[in-house]
Amino acid sequence: MADASPAPRTDNSPSPDPRQRRREQRGWYLYDWANSVFITSVVTVLIGPYMSTLACSSAGAADAAACQDASLALAPLGVDWFTLHPNALYPALTTLAILLQILLLPSVGAMVDRSRHKRRWLLWLALGGSACTAGLYAATDGYHAASVLFVLANVLYGLSIVVYNAFLPEVSTPDERDRVSVTGWGIGYLGGALLLAVHLGLVLSADSLGIDTGHAVRIAFVSVGLWWAGFTVLSVRPLRDRYGALAVGRGTGGAVGGSLRQFAHTLRDMRRYPNTILFLLAFILFNDGVQAAIRYAAPFATQDLGLEEDALIMTILVIQFVAFAGAFLAGRVALVVGSKATVLGSLAVWCLLVALAYFLPAGNVPLFVAMGVGIGLVLGGTQSLARALFSQLIPPGREAEYFSLYQISDRGSTFLGSLAVTIAVSLTGGYRFAILSLIVFFVIGGALLWRTRMREGIEAVGNKVPERL
Repeated sequence: MADASPAPRTDNSPSPDPRQRRREQRGWYLYDWANSVFITSVVTVLIGPYMSTLACSSAGAADAAACQDASLALAPLGVDWFTLHPNALYPALTTLAILLQILLLPSVGAMVDRSRHKRRWLLWLALGGSACTAGLYAATDGYHAASVLFVLANVLYGLSIVVYNAFLPEVSTPDERDRVSVTGWGIGYLGGALLLAVHLGLVLSADSLGIDTGHAVRIAFVSVGLWWAGFTVLSVRPLRDRYGALAVGRGTGGAVGGSLRQFAHTLRDMRRYPNTILFLLAFILFNDGVQAAIRYAAPFATQDLGLEEDALIMTILVIQFVAFAGAFLAGRVALVVGSKATVLGSLAVWCLLVALAYFLPAGNVPLFVAMGVGIGLVLGGTQSLARALFSQLIPPGREAEYFSLYQISDRGSTFLGSLAVTIAVSLTGGYRFAILSLIVFFVIGGALLWRTRMREGIEAVGNKVPERL
């Protein structure tokens, strides 16, 4: 793609021209619209059952019921000492993708900050992820090729989000940060919901279209890849390459070794910013609760509440569309009471929601959907405003490095919440108490956020303090 933007600037602060900022912000929003379909359609809904079907078929099971046989096993590495049950393949691949992201994020974040071509990083990471997603269409011979493509798509998605988030302080002033972050998140939810609705219609209508369900799912994978790639190309065009003091030399991004040394320096340097560290700890904990509540809503609904798949699909769509409105509602509230107070309020609502979930009667679809509405209202606001708050606590010119830490916290937090749920389910045999136990994460995370002195932290890193926090 030809780079028609002006020459990069050594100052990576937002443009002083409001019209230029709005143009870049529209491009930035569009990448959320572009990438959210991967998480919504592929990760949340389609890939889990699809990978289980491939794995069960490879293990010799004729259908899903036959795949419940505990004696079935796969040897994904080709060695007898490491085997998996076919139904464990998808969570194992997800865990592998998370671990690879945790390993790669520090070096990629440092290299992006040392580069003069952040737009190229975003473009090629996104195109790589979208190509892997579309490639799932052809991965029908066994499960190995599909496994590799899914892991690669997941990793490239996570790396692209670091670059995407690093643009936030460059396209918005401190006082615009909340609005821009909320708008991007809301638009992402809307895009994900719209394409998911199309995909669910495709899958449910597969028989009438003369194709089987598996073929319909593979067509959906292609559409996600094309959507992600096409809107990414459009999103990077309005963005401008800026770079700070770390982008030295010829601006090629630097060697991996130098980038890792820079990241190690960042970790040591963070001790000078205790409020940034405190915020990250708070985010790890309350994000644990958010991610676990979303991830385990489906087994809670099917196993404890006895709900059917169509009720789950309807609730997922409700959450996506309500989260679109909820993100903007949170932004409006933040204008009045401040971002920090809004996030703290949303965490109080999360506590109420998981407490009420404990008492949900089995088989009651309307109450479960109502719970989904409540989750949607606070989901987008919690995540988007947390991102905006963290962006205020980053030293100028080191956005990608610090957002790689933020993304590591996001990825790493999935382990703590999953561990808590695993222990609770093991002790009680169900998900009710497991969901209730997530209150601990919201309470402790909220307490740490309350103790974070935002104004002091923003001034310490050398950023301008917004009018309302």
